[in-house]
Amino acid sequence: MPSLFLALTWFRASPSLVGIMTEQLMANSLDKSPPTSKGSTPLSNGDVAAINDLRAAYQKMRQELARTIIGQNEVIEQLLICVLARGHGLLMGVPGLAKTTIVNCIAQVMSLEFNRIQFTPDLMPSDITGTDILQETDQPGRRAFVFVKGPVFANIVLADEINRTPPKTQSALLEAMQEHRVTVAGRMFPLPSPFFVLATQNPIEQEGTYPLPEAQLDRFMFFIHVDYPSQEEEGRIARETTGVAPRPLSKLIHAEEILTFQEVVQRVPVPDHIYNTAVELVRRTRPRSEQAPDFIKRWVTWGAGPRAVQYLIRGAKARAVLHGSYLARMEDLEAVAHPVLRHRILTNFQAQSEGIASSEIINRLLETLRIEKR
Repeated sequence: MPSLFLALTWFRASPSLVGIMTEQLMANSLDKSPPTSKGSTPLSNGDVAAINDLRAAYQKMRQELARTIIGQNEVIEQLLICVLARGHGLLMGVPGLAKTTIVNCIAQVMSLEFNRIQFTPDLMPSDITGTDILQETDQPGRRAFVFVKGPVFANIVLADEINRTPPKTQSALLEAMQEHRVTVAGRMFPLPSPFFVLATQNPIEQEGTYPLPEAQLDRFMFFIHVDYPSQEEEGRIARETTGVAPRPLSKLIHAEEILTFQEVVQRVPVPDHIYNTAVELVRRTRPRSEQAPDFIKRWVTWGAGPRAVQYLIRGAKARAVLHGSYLARMEDLEAVAHPVLRHRILTNFQAQSEGIASSEIINRLLETLRIEKR
């Protein structure tokens, strides 16, 4: 171990190289000393075992979901990262790409209670949160108001086509997403744990829709783009989904295990250069920041806020665990940068007229950081 630090001192390795060499050291000496990082609690042997169990469960879930969901591997991984990082996800894709089916299947393999809310223009907030109704009591002739819980009282809530309902109803989810509770008539009702909101949007046919305000978009950890399947995957869809109905999916893990895995992910060590890179990346998205490149000042109206830094770190931790690492790496941070930042970077008219989307801006930011870190 002293020789490693001596080598780092002599060669003045870059932060990315330090992360790679540190990870290798931790992997080689895992039995002797669990991974740790400055400012974080060391992983105990129990945490290491839990991470191994989680990685094994993840592989089983992928195999089980593949019996019903063909392709969309990146979408499934990003949804599972949201679950492990205690975040919410917004899925954007044209109709027929199995967005609803993916969410339903994930709830099945995780043994979680699942409710779907179809958002329509006439949907009211009480249709989501619940309402008081007048019912007979045990005493003859007496009635009392009883709260009837709405569909938001579930572990996974699918807000289908969330942009088709007015802002008054959209806002009914804000408290649930942030505080994990519902307030009705001055009374607070806690939501079940774990709790996730996974919403869908249709990028076409925007007539009669109500775009989500930026404040509500920021509540979603990931903005997940659901694309068309490949030609091979579409051929499998034609052959495998038009015959005999598949058997129900197996329940592989339970709510208590998910809560345990969430706590373990929180304790995953993060090297200092990963923290610094996350902060630097987010600050460069703001056109009024001194660190902002010229293309940000030219194309961006508003950049990401501090919540983006939190989600970058939490997402990197969860992805690292799913990919067999015991600490967050630079590749994990880069992998979650797009779903975390794409809905938090607001482009201006000049960018739109030049056909520049937020995804291209994120690519340029990441490439700039890579060049500077070399």
